Amino acid sequence: MGKVFTRDEAVERKTLMILRILHEAGGPLGSRLIARKMQDRGFMPSERAVRYHLKLMDEKGLTMLVGKRDGRVITAMGIDEVGKAMVRDKVGLAISRIEILAFQTTLDPDTGDGLLPINISLFSKTSFPYALKIMEPVFESDFVVSNRVATASEGQYLGGVLIPEGKIGFATVCSIVVNGVLLKHGIPMDSKFGGILQVKNRYPLRFVELIHYSGSSLDPSEVFIRGKMTSVTNAITKGEGTILANFREIPAPCYPLTRSLLAKLEKAGINGVLIMGEISEAVCQVPVDMNKVGVILIGGLNPPACVQEAAFEVEHLAMSTVMEYRAMKPFDELIKGI
Repeated sequence: MGKVFTRDEAVERKTLMILRILHEAGGPLGSRLIARKMQDRGFMPSERAVRYHLKLMDEKGLTMLVGKRDGRVITAMGIDEVGKAMVRDKVGLAISRIEILAFQTTLDPDTGDGLLPINISLFSKTSFPYALKIMEPVFESDFVVSNRVATASEGQYLGGVLIPEGKIGFATVCSIVVNGVLLKHGIPMDSKFGGILQVKNRYPLRFVELIHYSGSSLDPSEVFIRGKMTSVTNAITKGEGTILANFREIPAPCYPLTRSLLAKLEKAGINGVLIMGEISEAVCQVPVDMNKVGVILIGGLNPPACVQEAAFEVEHLAMSTVMEYRAMKPFDELIKGI
């Protein structure tokens, strides 16, 4: 039997959900639209119930009414509250996000139609042209999920994310696309951890750091980039360095179909898999469970990680949202227009 929340706990969960929706919107929203967005996330409140919660939140200083027609915005106090969200809501967030994005993936490798998960990196307007030049070698290497990218300016949406003032949003394909495509064909993929993969003589050698998804509220790639633990540029130019990668497992009976689907993804311009091992055999020194196959996926944030290595400020929103694959274009087309 599932846990029964007390009234106070239920109110707090709904309050945090409303605050997150307002924070992500980047502008005022009315109670009707908030109720609709809450329903998309599994909550089923009435518009009247949302108005009740908003009134309480106004009294606490978490939200502010900007007009009966415009709706409400989140205040500085509300943003701070989101950052201090209940620990219960944070535990396991990374693995939950992977599962949600995999489910939302609808990409058909045969046609190139459908949604796929993306990571978003935010650059300042002035640094963006330089960032593209720094990332160019990565998109020409084997350490990128796909060469398809998308951009958006301040005030525009990239997927479902509003780009803040003074920033340019840059979307790269997230490795979860592999989870999503396999899932749609009945293949369960067990997401174990994200890590730092050592490259030696241009060949993946071993993981030197890792963070299990089930124990982290952040995407491991964000943690490693902030900790300045990558050397993607060296891995590409010198053949020795450290890159972002992720470790997965699939059941052994799914091995032939998985290889077939990966070949289709490659034809569609998605090279998410770096190494696929043999049944029950270790991959890059990582033990694999019995009757399982280890799979190492390329980290989707390897390109912007290079920019951070060059001492430019970048804000990363890993595992951000989904967007239409056809709305993305090859990186070389983008850089030609800069």
